[in-house]
Amino acid sequence: MANPWTGEVALTINGERRVLKLTLGALAELEQELDTRSLVELVQRFEGGGYSSGDVMALIVAGLRGGGSDVTRADVMHAEIEGGPLAGARAAAELLARAFMVPGGA
Repeated sequence: MANPWTGEVALTINGERRVLKLTLGALAELEQELDTRSLVELVQRFEGGGYSSGDVMALIVAGLRGGGSDVTRADVMHAEIEGGPLAGARAAAELLARAFMVPGGA
């Protein structure tokens, strides 16, 4: 079960419910892979709806790794996400939001 208070997001991949989380290491890897100047830039892309499928894929891979799974981009590229691309995009956006959520904050 995913714990939103610790930044976790659940996503069903290949019929298996998985926990995704953006740890500091996963965030650093994500920033480098997406060649962004900052994670704020990536958050702004999601908030403005200007994200790409590559952004979603990178976030899911980083979240799976941060959640303890040893996966590669190729593993996720060939995976079936329950709910399709829209569910993947929602999970990616939730990951970003929860990574920067202040407990007890508004």
